[in-house]
Amino acid sequence: MNKVKPALLRGFDQEYLPREQLQFNALIDIIRRNFELFGFLPLETPSAERKEVLISKGGVEKEIYALRRLADDPDDEAATKGAMRFDLTVPLARYVAMRERELAFPFRRYQIQRVWRGETPQARKGRFREFYQCDIDIIGREKLGYFAEAEIPGVIFRVFSEMGIGPFLIRINNRKLLRGLLRKYSLADERAAAVLRALDKIEKEDPARLLRDLESEGLRPEQARELFGLIAAERTTDETLEVLAGLGDRGEDLQRGLDESRRIVAAIRDFGVPDAAFRMDLRVVRGLDYYTGTIYETTLLGHPELGSICSGGRYDDLASHFTDTRLPGVGISIGLTRLFSKLKEIGLLKPPPRTPAEVLITTMEGENHREYLEMARLLRAAGINTEVYLEQARLKKQFEYAEKKGFRIALTAGGNEFASGTVLIKNLATRTEIGCPRAQLVESVMNTLNLARG
Repeated sequence: MNKVKPALLRGFDQEYLPREQLQFNALIDIIRRNFELFGFLPLETPSAERKEVLISKGGVEKEIYALRRLADDPDDEAATKGAMRFDLTVPLARYVAMRERELAFPFRRYQIQRVWRGETPQARKGRFREFYQCDIDIIGREKLGYFAEAEIPGVIFRVFSEMGIGPFLIRINNRKLLRGLLRKYSLADERAAAVLRALDKIEKEDPARLLRDLESEGLRPEQARELFGLIAAERTTDETLEVLAGLGDRGEDLQRGLDESRRIVAAIRDFGVPDAAFRMDLRVVRGLDYYTGTIYETTLLGHPELGSICSGGRYDDLASHFTDTRLPGVGISIGLTRLFSKLKEIGLLKPPPRTPAEVLITTMEGENHREYLEMARLLRAAGINTEVYLEQARLKKQFEYAEKKGFRIALTAGGNEFASGTVLIKNLATRTEIGCPRAQLVESVMNTLNLARG
């Protein structure tokens, strides 16, 4: 029989050792717990959707993976009409449009699932073709108040504070402000998108080149310099609001954006987000054709090279391609696979808070397996994750297994212990061992675990 070389496809190569998977799962647990803390409901949608659904909101066809079986079947609907989801927003839009009458609005959902995107894989930049996204959205029917936009930074703050990955900054802006600033300079609407794309590079591009780009889109040199200076300057939140308030002839969009931003900043503070963790920042430009209100980007202060680790914004209508009902909303997305790969690379990941099973029951040859299994049953009934070593092996090998896998304690009982009704409990961190009566097994194990956890 010919051997097949075990190998992975580029872009589909994020698989981890068990300890790394525990770290990844711990991040998912933190995200899920905090999403639910704010009342978001879980949602899962199928991996595959109809092609017309996926491309309805501008999905790039060359990045969408279609379904096909190795053995073609012309009658297979999935193969002829289906494709893999490339994000979680389009499936959400389809879901809400289909189930609008069954849902309570505002609809608050979170979704943690894989998506597939045919981009050029670049592992060093954390760009993969298969990856996890963790999204939350608040969707209203016909209207959605500004408090929803203010609550999003409260969720982000809780998530990344609990992750313990260092100081971070939630940067916010408002698309109305950006549109209003461009209109202040009498820029033609058809030029706005190109100017915003140029401004989106303001923290990466050479200033002279960026000024040339702005001038090429119709701004006079003095206008380009003034706009660049206004956007590029680093200020506190209150300073930014003050500068915007001082602009003459603000126009409708700029005034509305300023009024919204003032209310949202005050509400973010009311949600308990400290000023050190968020900032009004005019350099945040994203979602050119999608977002209509507040926009968000979150960065790690000690590692700006990672770029945004969480982003999103306010949109006017989630599902206009699927329903006539206006469904405004606001949401954010955490690209967890990319974030995990970069945190692992720079050493910011904490060890997993616990191994899946903290207790190993070692076994010896003889007729005592029933007693070992009964000990495990008692510990599991008390909520203590417990594994029984089921193979025949010397105790030395079993202890080596326990240490390599990361158990906190190991239990040992041989003929003498069974005869006297006792069990030996070994703290694997301190290498100390105590005996306890079988009747006090659960209590003694819990006490030893508390000591081992520090």
